[in-house]
Amino acid sequence: MKVRLEGVELRRLGLPLRSPFRTSFGVELWRDILLLRVVASDAEGWGECVALPSPSFSSEYIDGAADVIRRFLLPALAGRDLTPEDVAPTLARFRGHRMAKAALEMAILDAWLRSRRRSYAGYLGATRTSVAAGVSIGIMDEIPELLDTVTEYLEQGYQRIKLKIEPGWDIAPVRAVRERFGAALELQVDANGAYTSADADHLAGLDEFELEMLEQPLAEDRCRDHVMLARRLRTPICLDESILSARGAADAIEVGACSVVNIKAGRVGGYLEARSTHDVCAAHGAPAFCGGMLETGLGQAANLAVAALPGCTLPADIVASDRSYERDIIEPLRLEAGYIPVPDGHGLGVDPLPDVLKAATTSKEWLSPT
Repeated sequence: MKVRLEGVELRRLGLPLRSPFRTSFGVELWRDILLLRVVASDAEGWGECVALPSPSFSSEYIDGAADVIRRFLLPALAGRDLTPEDVAPTLARFRGHRMAKAALEMAILDAWLRSRRRSYAGYLGATRTSVAAGVSIGIMDEIPELLDTVTEYLEQGYQRIKLKIEPGWDIAPVRAVRERFGAALELQVDANGAYTSADADHLAGLDEFELEMLEQPLAEDRCRDHVMLARRLRTPICLDESILSARGAADAIEVGACSVVNIKAGRVGGYLEARSTHDVCAAHGAPAFCGGMLETGLGQAANLAVAALPGCTLPADIVASDRSYERDIIEPLRLEAGYIPVPDGHGLGVDPLPDVLKAATTSKEWLSPT
């Protein structure tokens, strides 16, 4: 069975973060969020675009995503009877813009599954009803502040701690956390591409801390340098920004650029490609986990479906709703003994709260596919 688009609402939200989140590419104080509400022939569905306001994490940015949806992606789908699997091939002639494509596919998949009374998790092939939760902690001004924050999250039950690092904030904070919380703590670090191959000897200093992984140490296009670094370090290398597709994941694993993969649906172009990326990792015996981009509960619900796939064997970058925002736009996703339940309702299994959504909305635009 297929659906036909009747229109798409582009809705912009402004949501302040509970606390500033600093990485090697900048500081976020609030999120400018693009939501899509797809109205199809027999259902509605929601999508969330993870592009940031500026092209910092990737070449995509939120205004550009809205523009390409408006001018190219939606018109390409006009007048077609679609299944979710039709979306990516139909849009393939437009190069790049994976986050915009992923948001549109997410909404169409949500509508399609709701009309068929099926869940995201069931459709993607999830095998777990809850997901082990990890938390990512941004770069801070002082080590005591970092230690207090780690303590708080461990007391809440998070099973893995990820520390954002950059030159000047790496060895010392990692040592402090390892010394305070011991060898049993699942600890990893994420550089978001802040280093170069000239830093290999310095990064090798992380080996003494027996980390789960070092995520994206070098720029996204430095595959050969990641291969060399992986040979130099005992710490496993995980790639995030470098993985743009399932095929790209296979190439990176096969040449030895990484042994762990962070799967982000927005970055690879959609949840169906995320499932394929998962399948590649499983076939190669490479551990994987589902990453996050500070999504609202809508995006997190879809991420939970990926994180519950059998090959996602590591704690996900998915947190309780009240971790990122004072008030999420859905009923809270709650941490329960270190796990977050996977929604099992139709489609995403969650819906925006109308009053909260209205209060957070900064603009909306109706687009006809004709």
